[in-house]
Amino acid sequence: MVEKVITLENISLLDFLGSENENIRQISAAFPQSKIVSRGNEIRIKGQAPEILKINDILNMLLEHFNRFGQVTPDNVKEYIALEGTPPNQTEIKNDVILFGNKGLVVRPKSPNQKKMVDASYKNDLVFALGPAGTGKTYIAVALAVRALKNREVKRIIITRPAVEAGENLGFLPGDLQEKLDPYLRPIYDALGDMVPSEKLRFYQENRVIEIAPLAYMRGRTLHDAFVLLDEAQNTTSEQIKMFLTRMGPNSKVIINGDQSQVDLPLKQKSGLRESLRILKDVKGIGVVNLSGRDVVRHRLVKSIIEAYEKNEVEEKQPK
Repeated sequence: MVEKVITLENISLLDFLGSENENIRQISAAFPQSKIVSRGNEIRIKGQAPEILKINDILNMLLEHFNRFGQVTPDNVKEYIALEGTPPNQTEIKNDVILFGNKGLVVRPKSPNQKKMVDASYKNDLVFALGPAGTGKTYIAVALAVRALKNREVKRIIITRPAVEAGENLGFLPGDLQEKLDPYLRPIYDALGDMVPSEKLRFYQENRVIEIAPLAYMRGRTLHDAFVLLDEAQNTTSEQIKMFLTRMGPNSKVIINGDQSQVDLPLKQKSGLRESLRILKDVKGIGVVNLSGRDVVRHRLVKSIIEAYEKNEVEEKQPK
């Protein structure tokens, strides 16, 4: 057994340890073979050396987090415990922070393919991110856009998606156009809400620094000095995606997200996403990243559901 003592100086113990030492109890539950005790401004860890090193790393990350944001929440603790538990080939992901969001949220890639998406965006002006729901395509793309805006690499963010969803007709929904579109844009609003303070987000939208609009609104425009995200691109027609791609202006970054297994277009209508991938496959300067069920960051069952569907699709394609 090895013992390590960490002394907390000039720090609010309640804000760091949590109510009734909830944060420390979470770490203890994650490492049942070790004993972690908090007394006064000291944290004592007893256990085997490998586990103590992991616990020490987690506490150091939490201290860095506290020094930056002034508090540590139970959700923060869960995130850092999960990061410390990543396999060896994923350890490089831990320090690849995209940006710091609201209330101490740390936005970073959570899988190797998400990291490939981040790297591809840094290296290319146009990136296709392909994969099923829950793989973090939209969230990572929004984070990269917000990062570019905060770093003054671009002057605005433009986020768009085609108004075709799950076989529903917008014309039958109540309200004006914005009210009809808002439910389909909700994942984007949710992601922005995690990364930009509400008052600042409102200011950005009112001044068109951040613009969220249906794809039809992009026609005739030149999108310069902008980070542009096209979401749900599998539901674009060939004409729509060609129109969108030719909107790129000077100093633009573009990410196109799509799930080729979830096309909601009429049966006889070809997906513009599939066609553009075929046509552009040999064009230099375009990155293509494929995400899969292994990258799902939602409920654990989502990963199993996607894998089951992928297996079924393979079986159906096999000759009988």
